[in-house]
Amino acid sequence: MRSIHRARAMCEWGDFASAAPKMRAMMVAPGDGLVPPFLLLSEPGVTAREQRACSERWTAERRVAAAIERGRLGLLFDLGSREKITIGYLSCDFQDHATAHLLVETLEAHDRARFHIRGYSYGRANEGSMRRRLAAAFDGFCDISASSDADAARRIHADGVDMLVDLKGFTNGARTGLTMLRPAPVQVNFLGYPGTMGEGVCDYIITDRFVTPPAAAPDYAEAFAYMPQCYQPRGRAPLAPAPTRAAAGLPEQGFVFCCFNQAYKLTPFIFDLWARLLDDTPGSVLWLLQAETAEGNLRNEMRRRGIDAARLIFAAHLGQGDHLARLRLADLVLDTSPFSAHTTASDALSSGAPIVTCPGETFASRVAGSILSAVGLPELIASDFDDYLEIARTLASNPLLLARLKSKLAENRLTTALFDVSAYTRGIEALYAEMWRRKISGLAPGIIDVA
Repeated sequence: MRSIHRARAMCEWGDFASAAPKMRAMMVAPGDGLVPPFLLLSEPGVTAREQRACSERWTAERRVAAAIERGRLGLLFDLGSREKITIGYLSCDFQDHATAHLLVETLEAHDRARFHIRGYSYGRANEGSMRRRLAAAFDGFCDISASSDADAARRIHADGVDMLVDLKGFTNGARTGLTMLRPAPVQVNFLGYPGTMGEGVCDYIITDRFVTPPAAAPDYAEAFAYMPQCYQPRGRAPLAPAPTRAAAGLPEQGFVFCCFNQAYKLTPFIFDLWARLLDDTPGSVLWLLQAETAEGNLRNEMRRRGIDAARLIFAAHLGQGDHLARLRLADLVLDTSPFSAHTTASDALSSGAPIVTCPGETFASRVAGSILSAVGLPELIASDFDDYLEIARTLASNPLLLARLKSKLAENRLTTALFDVSAYTRGIEALYAEMWRRKISGLAPGIIDVA
């Protein structure tokens, strides 16, 4: 599996078609072979049901061990009445990270009359401004990076956490073993991992009806907790002026197609589509995020498709403010599949750059579509990949239409649900309150819809 992960990160696609069959075989074969659930999210053709099976096989032995450890810890919960519900947010990304940028304004907006908010960090102790802002946003902030899972579980339990919100899932650096000890009476899968964590880990997954329609419920171990609009939080941070095209490494003229998704999300099929768009749009360039180990391969892939590799422009990694400012230079953002843009989609829209997407079946493939729905731009959600190409071609060849679309986005940015922090926070608090009501009433987790 490491070789597949490395090949994806480097965009080495010689063996691309054989990866999914290999992983499917491993998921049903006896023995110790395990497929990391996160790796499966970017594999074309893999279903949400297969992703659930992968997650449950990945955690099977650890869930057994966790059950034994829970018995030894003997954690008991007080479900009596209380003035405030205590929410514990668990992550290793309480620093200058995409998760923090998405969530911080919601944390600051929580209703302290109804909720007590605690943060549990097991990442590196970065003392930058975002870390300080996050620590101040919580009513209590605890660094558990040096604690064992058992000791961290004891601390969370001793703090009286009613709901533990896991912000990492199976992403890099996660401590799923701590979540599996179930140190809180209600546990929630939210934001960091776009899929199920499997049986026995979390009770709910915070989602929306676009990302996971009700018919998808059997593919998830968690009960759906539906936000009224997009499940992803987003703030309204002020935008800095855009740099010049020259300062951003872009040519002075020509249409700028853009995708700042990580290199592992790119696939040969998507690259085929992008090459066709470049071929159909003379003078255009494709602006990608810098990925030193992948850039040579991507240039070669573009040459194989008959496109001058110089039309690929690679953008350096920048801090959040500078990154959002330069995104204002993009004419149109192109989404990937089956792992769509998540934070990068709302980054683009918050900067005024429209994005075209083609949703699939899985959570990971549908996030950009949910975000576009919440910002009032469903016309950018393609019905299939032919439609994806047609939308992108039309916008690239019709400056007036593109200008009208960007004007609509600029207006919607100030009025639609995606950037309304107060409404978002009230929505997620309504979900938390209903989760708690169900728990103290003795009800099993079930679909919650506060719309």
